[in-house]
Amino acid sequence: MRIAFLVAPEGVEQVELTEPWKAAADAGHEPVLVSTESGKIQAFNHLDKADTFPVDEVVGETSAGSFGGLVLPGGVANPDFLRMDEKAVAFVKDFFEQGRPVAAICHAPWTLVEADVVSGRVLTSWPSLRTDIRNAGGTWVDEQVKICDHGSNQLVTSRKPDDLRAFCDAFLHVFAGETG
Repeated sequence: MRIAFLVAPEGVEQVELTEPWKAAADAGHEPVLVSTESGKIQAFNHLDKADTFPVDEVVGETSAGSFGGLVLPGGVANPDFLRMDEKAVAFVKDFFEQGRPVAAICHAPWTLVEADVVSGRVLTSWPSLRTDIRNAGGTWVDEQVKICDHGSNQLVTSRKPDDLRAFCDAFLHVFAGETG
């Protein structure tokens, strides 16, 4: 399965990109780095610059239909940049409209709020997003990982980097179409 990893040109939390990417690749999937600009993205270790990674595809030149699922890594700045980009927001919303699975960790649900896809859903995130999610009509829970199937697709969310193992296990399970 081709899995889109959508990130802004800078601000993604590196471990929230690299660990799910490695998990997807190790499971035999094809991770694809999608961003709002071509070239390279700048990852961060919290507030410090980390590594750069080459962009594979650009939002607006690709579509949700060419992927089996979407992973949204966090970082404070990353989803804030993404939610200000109309094409990125439309790309995310399209996964929900097509019923394709989506996984988001840490601050990434900000982009989901902007895409207007959290109403009626149950999800978790970094605690500071709690009010934003509730104001958007979602139910926020403080759990390591939450799988929500109350909507057009399955949505996997986690709170923080410490939850990455559970997050990766859950999204790989969901993306494989496994139930239970």
